Amino acid sequence: MHIILATLNAKYIHTNLAIRYLKASAKPAFDIELAEYTIKDPAFNIVSDLFQKKPDVVGFSCYIWNIEETIKVIKMLKTVCPNTKIVLGGPEVSYDVHDWLKKYNEIDFIVMGEGETSFVELLHYINGKKNLEDVPGICYLQDGKVKIHAQPPKIDLRELSSPFRFEEDLPHLGKRIQYIETSRGCPFQCQFCLSSIEVGVRYFSREKIKEDIRFLMDNGAKTIKFVDRTFNISRSYAMEMFQFLIDEHKPGVVFQFEITADIMRPEVIQFLNDHAPKGLFRFEIGVQSTNDLTNELVKRRQNFEKLKRTVTMVKEGGKIDQHLDLIAGLPEEDYASFRDTFNDVFAMRPEELQLGFLKLLRGTGLRTEAPKYGYTYVDVAPYEIFSNNVLPFDDIVRIKHAEDVLEKYWNAHRMDNTIEYLVSHVFDTPFDFFQNFGTYWEQKGWSRIGHQLEDLFQRLLEYLSTLPHVDLSAVKSIMQLDYLTPMGFQPRKLWWNDRIEQEKLKAIYTEIRENPTIVGDKFAFMNVSEKDLFKHSLIIPYSISYEHFINGEIVKQDGYLFTFFQQGQPPYFATISS
Repeated sequence: MHIILATLNAKYIHTNLAIRYLKASAKPAFDIELAEYTIKDPAFNIVSDLFQKKPDVVGFSCYIWNIEETIKVIKMLKTVCPNTKIVLGGPEVSYDVHDWLKKYNEIDFIVMGEGETSFVELLHYINGKKNLEDVPGICYLQDGKVKIHAQPPKIDLRELSSPFRFEEDLPHLGKRIQYIETSRGCPFQCQFCLSSIEVGVRYFSREKIKEDIRFLMDNGAKTIKFVDRTFNISRSYAMEMFQFLIDEHKPGVVFQFEITADIMRPEVIQFLNDHAPKGLFRFEIGVQSTNDLTNELVKRRQNFEKLKRTVTMVKEGGKIDQHLDLIAGLPEEDYASFRDTFNDVFAMRPEELQLGFLKLLRGTGLRTEAPKYGYTYVDVAPYEIFSNNVLPFDDIVRIKHAEDVLEKYWNAHRMDNTIEYLVSHVFDTPFDFFQNFGTYWEQKGWSRIGHQLEDLFQRLLEYLSTLPHVDLSAVKSIMQLDYLTPMGFQPRKLWWNDRIEQEKLKAIYTEIRENPTIVGDKFAFMNVSEKDLFKHSLIIPYSISYEHFINGEIVKQDGYLFTFFQQGQPPYFATISS
């Protein structure tokens, strides 16, 4: 019997952990072939590939990001392979099973919830070795009626086989993100999240997990992401794993975790600040909202002051990048409240701030209570909301404008100094900058056309030029510094038009050659040749003092910015008085 486990990942660099656990659990009784595609692949191409494999059974791993494309595939696949059994599993189809089975008769079976036991038992039935009635955790149509079998007992995760030992995966381990699971379940009850449905937390074998991590690193894995819903729920367990990863990591490997920040003890953070190599760890922290009523309504326990303490300590340690999440559209959080939430969180200056929008996932408590809060939402995945009783669609659209420029300008870190100056000195709050600029961006139609790096600088300067009381010359100088700082070589083109007249430029270079200390003793000590000086430097009109700027002051000073580019190092900067 030829069995294929397939999925459509969001991107090629992603890997699907679920189908690998199923493959490992099915051995040695069944040898399963894995087939991973992406949601960008044409459905016809996916079906053609599966058809040529001549499968008897195809299982699909289904999520909100791939279900619509997966449905297209199974409808076409059943047409060309009518005798192939099609089995769906995953969080997107484990709830509202009546809806799925009656809407799509191409589905033969759905495996509900944890699948390692149920899927293997189903294969034994399809292979003629088991009665259908004895297969737990599945549902299907029988004589037009939905039949649902009771769930099997919870799996002892310590007994599961490793999902990382397949020969066909080895060439790709270094090219794709590797996901690892050390626990299942979540102790919290957030009503917008599917993880709240499973009661309690179960752990895998610590020693097996360590062996898997060693194996992944030995075979070239570079990014390993822990998918535990709350990695640090057990402090002793988290500390043991942190110590292991610090002791045994290989150069270039990055580990990512989802943590609950307000329960993280200061001594744990201090340990990481003292012992973790810079860049080894990356934290993802769900804040979602700082509105106490909103958090209470979605049963989210969160101490924002303790969360802030954690994020601040980690940031001050300088070892770990942090990605913080917000959700717009939660109950009773209107536009003004969300503005406050955004500003509360942006005040911590996380390396990344993701502004997401509420999705009413199948099976969640908030979807059940949608009428209570007046939710309207898209009726196909990912079920994003249009509005609720305090947040009209107009406000949702406005917040999306802010989210667009937040990604381009803050999360991409193309001009950190500029954004810091604007949100601290020009706009009333950070949110007001991102919102107002985002709306201007949309009005100009820029969201519908591409952009190069230089366009981002020009468009921001154009927007700022429409505002009163903005010191454009100072802002432009900071933007120029942001543009030049990451450069290892002199840029081929500049996004600003003002240049120094040739005679004046020649005179400045002559002065630098004769007295290099005018751009600093450090530069004079470099003993740069005349050829390298001309080849690797840039001099532009400038309006602030660089020397004061690096000390946190904006001091107006008309003159010139001298930049000397150094391959593999940040450029050397100095200001020259006019």
